[in-house]
Amino acid sequence: MTPSRSLLWAALGVSLPALPAAFYPALHELWLVLFWLLCGVLLLDALLVRRAPNITLSRTLRHSIPVGVWSKVVLRLDNPGARPLRLWLHDHHPGGFECEGMPAALDLPAHRAGCVEYRVKPRRRGDAAFSGCDLIVASPLGFWRRRHFHALAEGVKVFPDFQEIGRYALLATDHRLSQMGVRRRQRRGQGNDFHQLREYRAGDALRQIDWKASSRYRKLISKEYQDERDQQVLFLLDCGRRMRHEEAGRVHLDQALNALLLLAHVAARQGDAVGLLTFGGADRWLPPRKGAGVVQDLLSRTYDLSAGQEAADFLLAARQLMSLQPRRALVVVMTNTRDEDHSDLIQAIQLLKRRHLVVVANLRESILDEVLARPVDDLDSALQFHTVNGYLEQRRKSLDGLRHQGVLTLDLQAPQLPVALVNGYLMIKASGTL
Repeated sequence: MTPSRSLLWAALGVSLPALPAAFYPALHELWLVLFWLLCGVLLLDALLVRRAPNITLSRTLRHSIPVGVWSKVVLRLDNPGARPLRLWLHDHHPGGFECEGMPAALDLPAHRAGCVEYRVKPRRRGDAAFSGCDLIVASPLGFWRRRHFHALAEGVKVFPDFQEIGRYALLATDHRLSQMGVRRRQRRGQGNDFHQLREYRAGDALRQIDWKASSRYRKLISKEYQDERDQQVLFLLDCGRRMRHEEAGRVHLDQALNALLLLAHVAARQGDAVGLLTFGGADRWLPPRKGAGVVQDLLSRTYDLSAGQEAADFLLAARQLMSLQPRRALVVVMTNTRDEDHSDLIQAIQLLKRRHLVVVANLRESILDEVLARPVDDLDSALQFHTVNGYLEQRRKSLDGLRHQGVLTLDLQAPQLPVALVNGYLMIKASGTL
């Protein structure tokens, strides 16, 4: 229990008459009466606040929240006493969270309940915990404040931001995927599964006509195909030090995970199995599986992933994948490389290509494009432009070498990755190359 500002002002008010009372004895007794009256009031106020009934406090929040998104937390307080209470409270949210609305003040009527709402935004994925809540109760006359600590320990899991998945599902339902940048592609080639028979339509190829069915029904009948199903998509996710690069408050690993989850959702809807192998510090293996629950499995296995301090070993990761995945699959390598990584990456891709179809999604820092877009008006800017342009040219040559080996490569900024991956996947499905 601590004194409030009101008590300090009252003590100052009683102390001021003490000086003239020392020189005028007639005022001394009056000052003593005032002093002991104040002491009695303070004592009574202290006894009342100590006898105040215990307040019941509970917290309501989602225990699975996305990173970088504001989430609401509600504190409910019940006052069982016969007098209203003036309260201040501070909820001990995780240290890595941004917070708005704390600390808060509340006037709680007698025999009533009240709620305090605030919101938090996590900056990192992983496990976090709310440790408890500090509650300060003001005495009836406002001279004292008594602190209570309510141990409301609760854990939360901070997942990748899955808003892109929800947006894709909504647009897919409304057949408006073009708004997201996803392009539907016409199927071609012989690598598609038979779906059904239907009446001939203008524009159908001759090879689609089922002549036996046409003679039986005495009209032209075409075969309709669908994209091949029951294929496998495997993500090879780099968790090394390159993926620690941060832009706009989000590291490359977080943005790669968002793209991974979106493509996993699309592939699961296409009837394909999805799996994951991480390397470069965090080694996790999720064998390919089908079904709507695969995205939830990926979320639960990757929400606490973080980029380490080690350099990624692409060749070692490729050897692990070859031993773990005997069946042919679409392998999506998600990384952020430099010139010194390319020889190791090329060896790994050559090993993977013996069995799998490989896509390399190589993230590029946005600052590189920003430097090229700046006007060149002095020596420093000219040197920067020349250095960055030379670096990007060498990067293009390395990726061109992979393309000549039959590897689909994506060299783009992290925000462009989700839609580019989905478009690449749909192109592969439509071409039947897997």
